[in-house]
Amino acid sequence: MVEDVVRSLGYATLGSRLKRIGERLQAETQELAGELAGTDLPTPHNPVLAALDLHGPLSIGDLAKALGHSQPGVTRMINKMKADGLVVGQPDDRDRRVSTIALTEKGAVLVATLRATLWPAVTLAVENACAQLSGPFLEQLAQLEDALAEVPITQRVPSPPLPDWDSLARRREEG
Repeated sequence: MVEDVVRSLGYATLGSRLKRIGERLQAETQELAGELAGTDLPTPHNPVLAALDLHGPLSIGDLAKALGHSQPGVTRMINKMKADGLVVGQPDDRDRRVSTIALTEKGAVLVATLRATLWPAVTLAVENACAQLSGPFLEQLAQLEDALAEVPITQRVPSPPLPDWDSLARRREEG
C-alpha cells in the first residue's frame, strides 16, 4: 500500500491536510444538501446565507470579514447567488459605491429549509465524527480522517426530528 505522504509529513503539510479534510466534508455536505434540503446549492454558499440570516443585509466587505474570505472570492459567490435569485444587491444609502447584499424571498425560504434540515444535520454529524478525538492535534486529525473513512457524515445524520438550529447555536455559545 502506498504511504499517505500528506499524513506522514505532519506539520509540513498541515495546510494540505486541512484542505483535504475540508474538501471531504464539503463534498459530503453537498450530498446531504440534495438529500435533506432538495438543493444543489454549492456548499461554500451556506456560510454566506448563514451570515445574511444572522446579521441581515451586509456589504461585500463586511461579508468578506464575517467569512474570513477575500472580497473577490465573496463577490464571485454573490454574483452566482444573484443569478440563482437567492440574494440581491442594493446601493447603500450613505455611499452609492457600496452595495448591500440581502436575501431575496427565495433566499429566505431556502435559509428556512437549511435551518430546519441541513445545518442541524451537518452540525450533529460532524460533531459525532469528532466526539472521540483525543491527544495531540495531528493525532486528532488522523482520528478524524479515519472516522470519516469508516463512517462518512452522510451516514452520521441522526434520525428526525432534528433539533432546532437556534438551540444548537445557543449550545455552541454556552459551551
